[in-house]
Amino acid sequence: MNPELLALAEHREGELREVTFELAGLARKLELKATCVLLGFKAQSMAEKLASYFDEVFYVEHDLLKHFNSDLYQPLLAKLTKERRPKLVAMGHTSIGMELAPSLAAELGCPLITDVLDVQLNGEKLLARRQIYGGKVEALMELKESPCHMITMRPGVLRQPEPKGQGKVTKVDMELKESLRKKVVGYVEPPVAEVDITKADVIVSIGRGIRDAGNIPAVEELARMLGGVLACSRPVVDKGWLPKDRQVGNSGKTVKPKLYLALGISGAFQHVVGMKNSDLIIAVNKDPNAPIFNVAHYGIVDDLMKVVEALKNLLKARS
Repeated sequence: MNPELLALAEHREGELREVTFELAGLARKLELKATCVLLGFKAQSMAEKLASYFDEVFYVEHDLLKHFNSDLYQPLLAKLTKERRPKLVAMGHTSIGMELAPSLAAELGCPLITDVLDVQLNGEKLLARRQIYGGKVEALMELKESPCHMITMRPGVLRQPEPKGQGKVTKVDMELKESLRKKVVGYVEPPVAEVDITKADVIVSIGRGIRDAGNIPAVEELARMLGGVLACSRPVVDKGWLPKDRQVGNSGKTVKPKLYLALGISGAFQHVVGMKNSDLIIAVNKDPNAPIFNVAHYGIVDDLMKVVEALKNLLKARS
């Protein structure tokens, strides 16, 4: 077994997806050689970018690989995996990973765990942490002994590492035949959300403690004054006070801003998993025993609207 993590690079319309770089971070965390496979069209520039994060990058270039097609990806990835014999094959828990990983694992005969939050090495044993029962419980699962293991990693739960020295880039020539079962004719993008909270550096997030929809404009003003955006926990969405694309957490989005200001959020695990990697977490809650204080760097036990008004007055005075 090769002490190597073999990651599948994910890209769309010529742009690499962030989860690919997060897999490089996982390899460093596990102290495994970080190797990446890129299947694409006009892929050399993407491969060279990946080489700043991975020790070695293998890329296959073909016009049939312009878009993802599991019928084309699987034989190429299976061949490289059999040749490399890595300890771990990793891809994002995305539409690509969810379609490709199960059939690839079956072909290779290797154990697979999907939607993984973290991976640990205990000697030769590989342990993966994931949620079960709709996110109510976290399970630490041990993968059975095998020459190779496979995971799909939830995007956003790991930090993107800093680039390091340029790794080796190797072009691989492989024969490709057009799939008779599937053909990608293009992408239909969903409607663009008013705000993409995953790209915000500052997030002011509200929970059940906001009490009334009439209090939201005051908090939204604070978010604007801080140069940030407004987000929320699930109860606010369930009440119809904010749209689903503003929800942070297990059934919403995973965010990693520089500042996460949690107002009136109790800190249920389903929410915390979506924001715990923020650089700075400040929580405001009337309940001193609220679980959110277990992950917050700073906490304020008080009425959130009092704190909001005090912060707004302070920002106005400074401006």
